[in-house]
Amino acid sequence: MKTANQELGQKGEVLAMEYYRKNNYVILERNWKCYHLEVDLIALNEDYLVFCEVKTRSYTTLGEPETFVTPQKQKNLIRAANLYLTRKNISKEVRFDIVSIVQNGENFQLHHIPNAFLPKW
Repeated sequence: MKTANQELGQKGEVLAMEYYRKNNYVILERNWKCYHLEVDLIALNEDYLVFCEVKTRSYTTLGEPETFVTPQKQKNLIRAANLYLTRKNISKEVRFDIVSIVQNGENFQLHHIPNAFLPKW
């Protein structure tokens, strides 16, 4: 049985996927895992292969959702991206995005942050 936070997180991922699709991205992966690493969404458009972290919250008293993408989480996403690119033999421009979603009752406010951080290969 999923917790309320897990259900909210999954709803956020679905909203993020819908957002990317509406903006002409193809979703390649959702919750891609390799070892202990995970990427919420991997999307592709004609310019970029995007590795996206989705953060969904029902309140902002402790900060906006994107503030919870810590430097360690960024490192893990970069490591996961490197593994993905190697395993799939992809050579495309990479971008790291954050999709920040706040639930307000039945409504959701989505904030897309392209190039949220840069890789340090």
